[in-house]
Amino acid sequence: MPSKEKLAKKNAYFAKLVDLCVNTPNALLVSVDNISSKQMQDIRMELRGKAVVLMGKNTMIRKALANGHTEHPEAGLDKLRAIIQGNLGFIFATNCTTDDIREVLGKYKRESAAKAGQNSIVDWFIPSGPTGMDPSQTSFFQALNIGTKIVKGQIELVSDFKILAVGERVTASGAVLLNKLGIRPFEYKMEVRYVFQDAAVFSAAVLDMSEEMLIQKFLAGIANMAAFSREVGIPTEAGLPHAFGNAFRNVAALVADIDFTFKEVEDVKKFLEDPDAYAAANPVAAAAPAAGGGEAKKEEKKAVVEEEEEEDMEFDLFG
Repeated sequence: MPSKEKLAKKNAYFAKLVDLCVNTPNALLVSVDNISSKQMQDIRMELRGKAVVLMGKNTMIRKALANGHTEHPEAGLDKLRAIIQGNLGFIFATNCTTDDIREVLGKYKRESAAKAGQNSIVDWFIPSGPTGMDPSQTSFFQALNIGTKIVKGQIELVSDFKILAVGERVTASGAVLLNKLGIRPFEYKMEVRYVFQDAAVFSAAVLDMSEEMLIQKFLAGIANMAAFSREVGIPTEAGLPHAFGNAFRNVAALVADIDFTFKEVEDVKKFLEDPDAYAAANPVAAAAPAAGGGEAKKEEKKAVVEEEEEEDMEFDLFG
């Protein structure tokens, strides 16, 4: 049975988390794996007055979100509860944007040496060339089957060697060799995993989408909607330009061979009556076909030359 002080602290934590989730529904869920206390302290100081950093045990977070969901079912706390797994923490944006928070998180990185037994998070190659190590230390390279040679009293690698691979365990020999070479391959920082905004939870990859990507996807959606509306025969605002264009082509085809005309179809009828005269009067429109014709002629000339060369090469050694 917890004491009164512990119970009061838990209840205060529950109330604080639920209050932030309901009244500040703009937060980042970050992974704090391999984050040092100094990094955490620096980030808290940098975000003071701009955002609230809140950590806690997963069991307490789930309990608080479950209780909050019963009181505020519209706040989306059940979606938050479903993703609480691993070393996750909350950063609530109170007086800044999520981009400002991500910028601060990117400032505080920590380089770390490779340790035997841990899983690698990067692919790492030792480049070929001098290592600065004396010939007495070739055993480290022999243990990993790395090709070496002795040049001017120091060990040189014959070729690049991949010593770390993502997801694979770091070997003891590899860790010792990297330490000998002074290489610290790992870099740790707070990684944004999820975004909680307006009672919805989505992946952090959404934050990396640029305006150009959004515009491109929006235009692609409009094009699909226009094509669908034209196919099923239901008029929509996106399909109206295509409908008018098709209608104009049909009307132009109908009046092409009769004496009836109107302003919009005059240029079409002039072109059909005398294409050469229309091309002479509109050189810009005729420039593209002419260029294409020139390229075709060049290709024909090249083909003829190649055929002549092939004919010249036909000879008989015994003729």
